[in-house]
Amino acid sequence: MGTKIFVNLPVKDLGKSVEFFTKLGFKFDPQFTDQTATCMIVAHDIFVMLLTEEKFKLFTPKKICDATQSTEVLICLSCESREKVDEMVNCAVAAGGTTYNEPQDHGFMYGHGFQDPDGHIWELMFMETGAMSQAEMQ
Repeated sequence: MGTKIFVNLPVKDLGKSVEFFTKLGFKFDPQFTDQTATCMIVAHDIFVMLLTEEKFKLFTPKKICDATQSTEVLICLSCESREKVDEMVNCAVAAGGTTYNEPQDHGFMYGHGFQDPDGHIWELMFMETGAMSQAEMQ
């Protein structure tokens, strides 16, 4: 069995977050969903647990970061094309998210991103893996 990753994010309004990410095409696992949390399926082995702030506080003794003021984590997802990157960003903005910078075009890699309603930054990138030499990767 491969390793799975579960990213845990605090959210102010779980319903609003579910609505936002549903508009971006994400699905949720009802087995791990209740009024305090939901499990967003990103890929076969990648999940994002959206937890109400009250629920999130049960897992850490530290103060929750206000993602609209500070950044604790950058979430980066790969996309299959430049067009998919732009499509996801446009969809996020239409669903109530915001952009935080301009698209970045590095030739072999293209990226852009958005902030969700809680201010968490989601970067999206497309990389032409064959176009980059080993020297460029180091």
